[in-house]
Amino acid sequence: MTAYRARLTEIDIRRLIKADDEDERAAAAHKLCRSMDKVDLSDDDREAAQKILRVLAGDAAELVRRAMAVTLKCSDLIPRDLARKLAADVDTVALPIIGFSPSFSDGDLIEIVQAGSAARQIAVAARARVSRDVAEALTVDGCQEAVRTLASNDNADISQDSLGRIVDRFGDAPEVVAAMAYRQVLPIHVTERLVNLASEMVREHLISRHAVTPETAIMLAGYARERATVDLIDQATVTPDLPVFVAQLNARKALSASLLLRALARGQMSLFEHALAELAGTPHQRAWLMVHDAGPLGLKAIYDRAGLPPRLFQAFRAGVDTWRQLQAEGADTSGEMFRQTMLERFLTQRPNAPREDLAYLMERLDQPAEAQNRYPAANAA
Repeated sequence: MTAYRARLTEIDIRRLIKADDEDERAAAAHKLCRSMDKVDLSDDDREAAQKILRVLAGDAAELVRRAMAVTLKCSDLIPRDLARKLAADVDTVALPIIGFSPSFSDGDLIEIVQAGSAARQIAVAARARVSRDVAEALTVDGCQEAVRTLASNDNADISQDSLGRIVDRFGDAPEVVAAMAYRQVLPIHVTERLVNLASEMVREHLISRHAVTPETAIMLAGYARERATVDLIDQATVTPDLPVFVAQLNARKALSASLLLRALARGQMSLFEHALAELAGTPHQRAWLMVHDAGPLGLKAIYDRAGLPPRLFQAFRAGVDTWRQLQAEGADTSGEMFRQTMLERFLTQRPNAPREDLAYLMERLDQPAEAQNRYPAANAA
């Protein structure tokens, strides 16, 4: 242990071993633990260091044990058996170790969860990585706050079954529903269950960030505005299978000229192409060629075949031309910045579009800034 002695004065050693004052022993323990954690240890030195840690863990003063736990909470210097001992200590000592120590096995963490202490369950749920097995234990035995913490942790591997269990147990708890809604990834069936449970703001986040089935999207689109309507154009950007989504919209007579004009004006060219293909009964590749590569008459031909209103063709023509101009300028057609620029340029052309569609598009001009204010939790993630 020569390396440690070089970093500690004789006064520090004396304070650690002989001091009656617990504040002095705690200060010395902190200094010693910090010193040990910074040094590259040989096997012999590591064994000697762990002997010292066991002595510290047996100190009668809670302050000394806490000084060690806090200083070495993220260190692999604490062996598993000692980590388990500290996890059984009082909360001030146990919680830093439970929340951060890499020494625990999944079995150890599951045992801590099943013991039932709310504070310790929360510490497990907030760890930098939570395995699927530990997450399952939390969804089965965790208290409400621990489950909310787990749902908020995007580094927690939560299975579909466990997500469903959270809804079963705490679907009536707004804080838990909101935490789940703001996860980066959610299965469709879980999203749809949450849509029916969430507040208006959280519901709007769910339907704009996560896919729902066309049936649910159309049903929500028909709700009154105060019930948080779904924007089918936004929903198309997150659906996993756009052709299927478009086909189901068409089957429910929701694939209207108004929807397509709004989508095109917002730069959603893929939705526009697939919709024309669906309405015209032609393969997507052929529709793509007629929109982009078939000369000036190609768009008119596929437009007419799709049965869209002749009076709106010039508005659609303006949308396609605007999209092409931006693409020729080298714009990234997949990003939100492009969609905003597309919308601005489209509107400056004063397209001959229905008043309600223009009103919708004008409202969407402010949507990015509005979303920043509406969903602070998602942006922070």
